[in-house]
Amino acid sequence: MSENNLPVKSNKSLPAAGDNASGREFVTMYIEGQLFGIPVLQVQDVLEPLKITRVPLSPREVAGSLNLRGRIVTAIDVRTRLGLPPREENVKCMSVVVESGGEFYSLIVDQVGEVMTLAAAEFEKTPATLDDRWREISDGVYRLQESLLIVIDVKRLLRLEELTAA
Repeated sequence: MSENNLPVKSNKSLPAAGDNASGREFVTMYIEGQLFGIPVLQVQDVLEPLKITRVPLSPREVAGSLNLRGRIVTAIDVRTRLGLPPREENVKCMSVVVESGGEFYSLIVDQVGEVMTLAAAEFEKTPATLDDRWREISDGVYRLQESLLIVIDVKRLLRLEELTAA
């Protein structure tokens, strides 16, 4: 287990901090088949689906709120946020809890992967050819052997100023 109590499936031993000279750690997840990563130190928890209470008059991408150990957490449906089709009714999803601006947010994603340590030197700027939806929330990318890992900029994903103004 990592310091955030996340299962570590990588075969590399992980350093105590999220970033160091040899690499950066990411919690990986899938949305619409695309691999994404959030820096491990931004992730507070990974959850199975919990009961979400709908919040009247909230923005479309706010799925509602949930109670996480006595704390109210805003649940954001990442598919809706990105303008993707909704997931099928009986398909399980997962939540990645992140902290931003002193508040906790549960990002509802299709699937959570593993914790990966990637070399900082292999990090690249977001390519101009990346789909607009992905580019809008990307902090950069890693080209892996079989896929592209898009690093999520949590603040841009949440668009906090727009969510709170709505």
